[in-house]
Amino acid sequence: MTLGIPPEVPRVSSPHLRKTIPSPPPEDNNRLSVFFGVFRYSRRALALVWQTSRPLTLGLAVCTLIAGILPAVAAWIGQLIVDAVVAAMAHHRDTGSVEWWPVLRYVLAEAGVIAAIAMAQRGLSAQQSLLRALLGQKVNVMILEKAGTLSLAQFEDSEFYDKLTRARREASIRPLGLVNKTFSLLQNAISLISFGVLLVQFSPWAILILVIGALPVFVSEAKFSGDAFRLFRWRSPQTRMQVYLETVLAREDSIKEVKLFGLEPLLLDRYRKIFNTLYGEDRRLTIRRETWGFLLGLLGTLAFYGAYAWVVVETVTGQLTLGEMTMYLMVFKQGQAALSASLTSISGMYEDNLYLSNLYEYLEQPVAAERGTLTQGAKPGDGIRFENVGFTYPGATMPVLSTISLHIKPGGSLALVGANGSGKTTLIKLLTRLYEPSEGRILLDGSDLRDWDIQTLRRRIGVIFQDFVRYQMKVGENLGAGDVAAFEDEGRWQEAARRGLAETFIADMPGGYHTQLGRWFKDGQELSGGQWQKIALSRAYMRESADILVLDEPTAAMDAAAEAAVFANFREHGGDKMTILISHRFSTVRSADLILVIDGGEILEQGDHTSLMATNGRYARLFRLQAKGYE
Repeated sequence: MTLGIPPEVPRVSSPHLRKTIPSPPPEDNNRLSVFFGVFRYSRRALALVWQTSRPLTLGLAVCTLIAGILPAVAAWIGQLIVDAVVAAMAHHRDTGSVEWWPVLRYVLAEAGVIAAIAMAQRGLSAQQSLLRALLGQKVNVMILEKAGTLSLAQFEDSEFYDKLTRARREASIRPLGLVNKTFSLLQNAISLISFGVLLVQFSPWAILILVIGALPVFVSEAKFSGDAFRLFRWRSPQTRMQVYLETVLAREDSIKEVKLFGLEPLLLDRYRKIFNTLYGEDRRLTIRRETWGFLLGLLGTLAFYGAYAWVVVETVTGQLTLGEMTMYLMVFKQGQAALSASLTSISGMYEDNLYLSNLYEYLEQPVAAERGTLTQGAKPGDGIRFENVGFTYPGATMPVLSTISLHIKPGGSLALVGANGSGKTTLIKLLTRLYEPSEGRILLDGSDLRDWDIQTLRRRIGVIFQDFVRYQMKVGENLGAGDVAAFEDEGRWQEAARRGLAETFIADMPGGYHTQLGRWFKDGQELSGGQWQKIALSRAYMRESADILVLDEPTAAMDAAAEAAVFANFREHGGDKMTILISHRFSTVRSADLILVIDGGEILEQGDHTSLMATNGRYARLFRLQAKGYE
């Protein structure tokens, strides 16, 4: 079951595109301990279902109890009916009269029992259906809530993405499946106890025959369930690659380039090859599973017909009445079905527990505790300070930033200049605490960012990233995303759109601020790159409480006139706010109070435009080179 939202494009590293799919990992040598160990999730699944809906869970329990006991009662009444018919026939031969009531009362009783069984089964089906919807929603919400607590580093980790993929694919249906099988096991166990009470009167050996006949299939199913799960875990990266290829081939933001470059045959061929490899593994496992299931199932069939012959012989020799023979044959048949179903439920519970381990492995992913509590700095008005800040991405060996030191006062502006990959956006991620420095520290109003309450800190920052999100929502909601407290405040939408220079084209749209954006939903309107950038800029202006404004390439998709208007408006409303600007256009950065030229993660030059031009270093050369292009 999916989460009900369009899947995010999974990140797949380039080696996956080249390497062949490896063989599955070897089987676990200690199968017995693994088999019993995974059942630790059963209690948690039951607790999860109980928390989802207590009335429905209790209803399942009651219906299970009824459905478990009544089949044995029906078999016992069946014996009474047959014996009553035989007695009535003998009475008719002896007296010539017929007594209907002794037989009919048993028939009516059995009809009532069968009706109660049908009602219990309908109740089970209805409650399972309702719980399936509620529990699927609850688990999906748990997955999304957990996602909200994770760090950006975890989301950028491919191994973590495998965990997330596994959790999303199966975990929303497995808890209810496990609970259903648990109740099914209880139902069949109750039935078996009831059948056992009747069978032991015939012979204790009859019970042993039932058990011996069902065990081989159970062992086979448990073994192949484990194999299927190991195969599922092993191929998570290949499954993500399939999803990625589907996304590239079927989304509007990639299909233009795919068509232009003629990539469809190549990517589709790669998609087919992955499927064929995975299907081959599935096919081999399925054939082995079903073949062994059939062969071992014959043992159960032989056991049943051996017991069948035994009862018939006992009846022919006069040891059993005709009614007892009917009851025992029914009990044998239903007992074998109940025992087989019980063992199948145990095998299914084992499999569900295996898949639930994916959910809890994801939900129990460690999260760094938020220790920050400050809502005000030790030196209010001191602004932002970077003190010898360095950062290396997890798993990398080379630092992205090294010995970065700077100071921005309230009302001051900073511009970052440098080639792509020089570390400019990473610096912004550190300021917004999406990452924490590997070295040094960042201060806001004299206090380390790590000591600030994270929500208070982020409310002080308005940011537009270069890769901002184009929400497939209404225009106003795209703006409101900048401040959740004013998400539906139309007055704030209009003010933010005016400052972000988006109000003109919004007014021309069919529904104004209520126009659906994007092509994913009905009547959606697509915007140009420049219009989307104005939407993102307006989103940043929604955060009125922010005194730190961060603009990462905010006008890259705009024309020169729009860019000039944006920055004129920006300077007009900057006031005492601290502003940080990343841009490759020197016309936009020249007015900043401080300009940093970053190369290889280090500050190469710093100063204002006049001093940097006088230095005649890299900034001056790049400025003149760009200015020459406009001559």
